[in-house]
Amino acid sequence: METTKNKLSDYEENFFFKLSNYLDTKLYFYGSIQRSDYFPGSSDIDIDVFSDNMTTTISKFQHFFGAKRNEFKKIVYKVRTSNIIIHGYKYKYNDPINKLNTEFSIYNEKYKDVVLLEHGSRLVIPFYISWMLIILKYLYYNVGIIPKKYYYYLKNKVIDSVDGKNAVFVVIEIPKDQPE
Repeated sequence: METTKNKLSDYEENFFFKLSNYLDTKLYFYGSIQRSDYFPGSSDIDIDVFSDNMTTTISKFQHFFGAKRNEFKKIVYKVRTSNIIIHGYKYKYNDPINKLNTEFSIYNEKYKDVVLLEHGSRLVIPFYISWMLIILKYLYYNVGIIPKKYYYYLKNKVIDSVDGKNAVFVVIEIPKDQPE
């Protein structure tokens, strides 16, 4: 999953190449960028990053993006395929000028195989699920008739219908005025 099924723009390729070199680690792409329901310029690009030292990796992210520490959301993730509980961080980056919307998931290296197996299990989906996602995303991105809240709810329901299993995912936000 170091490469993508859907072609990245030249800007995106260069951006991710520079980031990977700066972090000195590989970027693992998952989600719609690896399936037929990807909408260039609209869909976000989901990326896993694994590290032996997440504090250092987050510091590198902060420097690369000019981000504040509180922009990294702590997550607790119960993996569907093995029921393992994993802790990590999420960071969302949005560049509206270049139409780049990315969500990074940062995990400890020891969970790499489990997370990649989990994310890989949703890359090959039945054609009718792909079509449902394409229609749903078209109505959301291009027509704009579905509110964001309902779009995410429906998208997750459609994806979870692949195998009937839901991943349990909790984001823990630390208030800006609270120490970590």
